Amino acid sequence: MRLHRNLVDAVVDGFLQINNDGLYADKVIERLLKRDKRWGSKDRAFIAETLYELIRYKRLYTEIAQEKAPFTVQSTRRVFAVWAVLRGITLPEWYFEGTPERRIKGRFDALSKERAVRESVPDWLDALGVKELGEEVWTRELHALNQQAQVVLRVNTLKTDKAALQAQLSKEGYETAPLEGLPDALQLEKRANVFLSEAFKQGLFELQDAASQRVAPLLLGDWTPAQGSLKVADCCAGAGGKTLHLASLMGGKGKIVAMDIYQQKLDELSRRAKRNGAFNIETRPVEAKYLKRQRGSFDKVLIDAPCSGLGVLRRNPDTKWKLTPEFLDQIRSTQAQILEQYSQLVKDGGQLVYATCSVLPSENQQQVQRFLQSAAGQRFTLVEEHQIWATEGYDGFYMAKLVKNEK
Repeated sequence: MRLHRNLVDAVVDGFLQINNDGLYADKVIERLLKRDKRWGSKDRAFIAETLYELIRYKRLYTEIAQEKAPFTVQSTRRVFAVWAVLRGITLPEWYFEGTPERRIKGRFDALSKERAVRESVPDWLDALGVKELGEEVWTRELHALNQQAQVVLRVNTLKTDKAALQAQLSKEGYETAPLEGLPDALQLEKRANVFLSEAFKQGLFELQDAASQRVAPLLLGDWTPAQGSLKVADCCAGAGGKTLHLASLMGGKGKIVAMDIYQQKLDELSRRAKRNGAFNIETRPVEAKYLKRQRGSFDKVLIDAPCSGLGVLRRNPDTKWKLTPEFLDQIRSTQAQILEQYSQLVKDGGQLVYATCSVLPSENQQQVQRFLQSAAGQRFTLVEEHQIWATEGYDGFYMAKLVKNEK
C-alpha cells in the first residue's frame, strides 16, 4: 500500500478531533470525506476505515507508541506509524524518519497478553464485562465487537421486493447476498457507499443491521394485515429505523405513533418515511399529557431503550471511550423508568417488546425481571427473550416480548 500525505493528514486530523475535542467519530468522518472533491472511493474508504481502526484499538496503539492524551499532530503520527508497521506498510520518508519497527513489534507482543490492552477497552469496562458475562463469554464477545461491521440492507417492501432490489443494485454495481432467516435482508458482498445509489434515493431500502431486523417481526408476531388494523407505539423511535421496518411489515396500514424526546430525530424520521412511502407514521415528541390520554390504547408497544451501546461497538467504536460507570448507572435507572412509563400504553391482551443494543445482563434480562416484579409489571408475562451475540457475526442485541394479561 502506498500512503499519500493528504490522506494521512486527514486521518491524523480526525483522530485529534475525536480524542481531543470529544467529537463523535461518525460525524467527524462524514465531514472529513467532504474535504477534497478529488478524492475517489478508495481514498474515502482509506480515511474512514483507518480512522475507525485507530479508534477501535486506541489503547493498544497508544500504549505501543507510548503516547497519551491530549494528543498532538506529532504524537498522533507516531500512533499512525504503529498501525502501519503492524500491517507491514512501508512508511515514506516524508512521514518521519527512524520509526522503531522492531520495538513496535516487540511491544505489541508483550502488551497483547493483557486482554484489556489487546482489545482496547478501559480497565473498569473490562472488569464489568467479566463480572456480568464471565471470562470466556466476555473474551469472545469483546474480540467480535472489534471486527468491522458488515453492511446489511433491509428491503422496503412497500416499494419493491428482495429479488427486484437485488437485480437493480447489481445493475448499479452493488452485489448483494440474502441472509438466512431474515426475509428482507441483503448483505453487501463488498463495502461501498450505497447511499449514492439510485435505489436508495428511490427509497427501496434502508441500512439496518441483521440483529436489529429481528425486533419488528418479534413485536408483530404472526399478525398479518388481513387480520385488521393495528395501533402501534414506538416509544424511543430516534431516527426511525425500526419504525420504518414496522411500517413496511404492516403494509402501510394501521397506525404507528413514533415518539422521542429529540425533535431533530423525529424530523429525520419524517424525511425518511416520505422517501420510503410510509404514510401510516405519526411522529410526536414525548408529552406527559399525551401518554396519560393514551394509556391502555395500543395493541403493540416497542421500547428500543437507550443503553450503553456496547453491542454496536463494531460501528461506533468511540462509544467505549465515552462511557463511564456513572453513565451506566444513570442509563439503567432511565431504562427502568421508561419500562414503567411506556408499559402503561399497552392495552389488555396487548404486547410489549423491550430491546437494547447492549450485551450486559444488567441492561437486559435483569431489567425485564425487575420490571416483572414491580407494581407496573405485575400484569405482564414474559413470552420470549433473545440475546444476540456479536460472535454471531452482527451487532450484539437483546429483545424481550411480554404480554399484558386480561383483567
